Amino acid sequence: MKIIFYGLVSIFLFGCDNVPKINLFSIEQDKEFGKKVSEQIESEGQYKFLDSIQYKEVYSYIYHIRDEILNSGNVKHKDDFEWQIRIIDDDSTLNAFCAPGGYIYIFTGILKFLDSEDQLAGIMGHEMAHADLRHSTRQMTEMFGIQLLLELIAGDSQSVREITAGLIGLTFSRSHEKEADANSVKYLCPTKYNAAGGAGFFEKLIQKGDSNNPPVFLSTHPDPGNRVEKFKQAKEENGCIGNETFASEYKRIISKLP
Repeated sequence: MKIIFYGLVSIFLFGCDNVPKINLFSIEQDKEFGKKVSEQIESEGQYKFLDSIQYKEVYSYIYHIRDEILNSGNVKHKDDFEWQIRIIDDDSTLNAFCAPGGYIYIFTGILKFLDSEDQLAGIMGHEMAHADLRHSTRQMTEMFGIQLLLELIAGDSQSVREITAGLIGLTFSRSHEKEADANSVKYLCPTKYNAAGGAGFFEKLIQKGDSNNPPVFLSTHPDPGNRVEKFKQAKEENGCIGNETFASEYKRIISKLP
């Protein structure tokens, strides 16, 4: 009977194309797992974080960008998640990521690589979209399956640890990356920003000749040229009229980084 149950649920969840149709995780579990991931990252000592007091102006500036995105009216889980920001002191890494529950991590490497506030807003919108669309736990449903989730519900601590480890090392699918790009434009569209700000990052990669070697967090969709066009196309299709870049203020703030 148990085998039949699992088989029926698997068909319902994944369908014929093996793409998860629903998310077995609740919003509360997204928040719980995100908190566990955040605690694990903090305790491991793998990253050096910029102190939020010493670099108060930088943090305030990035939180302001976050608030512009959250107040767009298009972030579904605006009031459900933490949307906490941590800056990782690592100039060699062009990266940013957002754990479930809205725990946002940004490397100084990508902050110094970008040229303007709208570009950072575009990248932040992309990463926040992964959390808002619950991509991590949607992929957890596919990766770990019904049995492990049932063990988790029953309180199996080993299952919790396995899922936490999986969340930290998760690589998103191409469809999820495209969805996050589209939502980045959607989030920025009602704001004063150039809604296609995320395209600026890829344009810089192309200019520097790095289009065939994108950062790890973009490796599932390695065609920057295509993504530039998609960002701009989405801006036009959504009728976004904001076009501010705030480049001078961005450079002033970034100059305060170590």
